[in-house]
Formats: sequence, structure tokens, C-alpha cells
Amino acid sequence: VQLVESGGGLVQPGGSLRLSCAASGFTFSRSTMSWARQAPGKGLEWLSHSYRDGGTYYSDSVKGRFTISRDNAKNTVYLQMNSLKPEDTAVYSCATLQATQRYWGQGTQVTVSS
Repeated sequence: VQLVESGGGLVQPGGSLRLSCAASGFTFSRSTMSWARQAPGKGLEWLSHSYRDGGTYYSDSVKGRFTISRDNAKNTVYLQMNSLKPEDTAVYSCATLQATQRYWGQGTQVTVSS
């Protein structure tokens, strides 16, 4: 299993970014894909899940601002982040649970600052 995130960077408050997570090594279309983040000095925060049946979940902290989507043909999951706030600054990672093993990407840094 391999997960590779991209798309992070520095953005001003109110701006947008789209993160991508390219997956390989498992049956992507039949898997739940997730995004989480960890800010400095804080614990892991689950942000969003994309389920195999097309359903989605969002945490209250990002609901209405972030949108998860997936392209099963490209084995890629996305996180569109709008109306970014300084408190969104964190390392963002995608993850998947395969059988009883959770796999993580290397993460991508998102910094929201003026």
C-alpha cells in the first residue's frame, strides 16, 4: 500500500487549496479513504471520509468549507479546502484501513498565514 499526498503550501486566510492523495497497492474503489491533520502540539484530527458507496463524512471543524472527492479511475482522493483559516495550519495526511491495518501517506504541510 502506498499513499502519496500533494498540493500543500502557503496560503493566505480566506484562500483555497486542493490536496491530492494518489493511492496504490489495494483496491481503491472498494476502500474508504480519509483525510486527517495534525497541528503542532495538538493531537490527530480526523477531517473527512469518503466511503465506497459514495457517502461522505466531515468533522464539524471543516463542514461547509472542505469537500472530499475521489476519482476511482485515477485511484486518487482529493480534499478541496476553501475559506482557510490560520487554525487550519497543520500537516495533512490521507489514510486508508485495509483489513486491520491502517496506512498513512507521508503528509503535506498546509500553512495559512498572511
